[in-house]
Amino acid sequence: MSLNCKNKLVPIAKRLSRELRKNSTSAEEIFWQAVRNRNFLDRKFYRQYPIFFDLLGKETFFIADFYCFEEKLVVEIDGAYHERQKDYDELRTMIINHHNIKVIRFDNEQVIKNLKNVLNEIEEIINGPHPKSHNY
Repeated sequence: MSLNCKNKLVPIAKRLSRELRKNSTSAEEIFWQAVRNRNFLDRKFYRQYPIFFDLLGKETFFIADFYCFEEKLVVEIDGAYHERQKDYDELRTMIINHHNIKVIRFDNEQVIKNLKNVLNEIEEIINGPHPKSHNY
């Protein structure tokens, strides 16, 4: 049981999520245009979505860059500052994974320069690897 009331956190998370959506990076905007409105594999993605969890009796949250409920998949698009917070990102991924949610990370450059490859990687996670064709 949490010592905090989730109801108190929800308005904070909503406000922070809205601010992050207003200040999206160009890589986040490119990715969002590709996946919004079920444009990608007919899956619904949410952007800047809060994921609540209990840590040592205290309820808190992370805001995922993108979240797909159907696949229990978080897509994180990392800027240069993530180089300085690798330990934090690893801990965050571990906590999210503990809630049976997969996390995949891409850096801004991957999304900007090769969106198709990024989407292919996500598709492989969702649908499994594409079988290789064999010539016999």
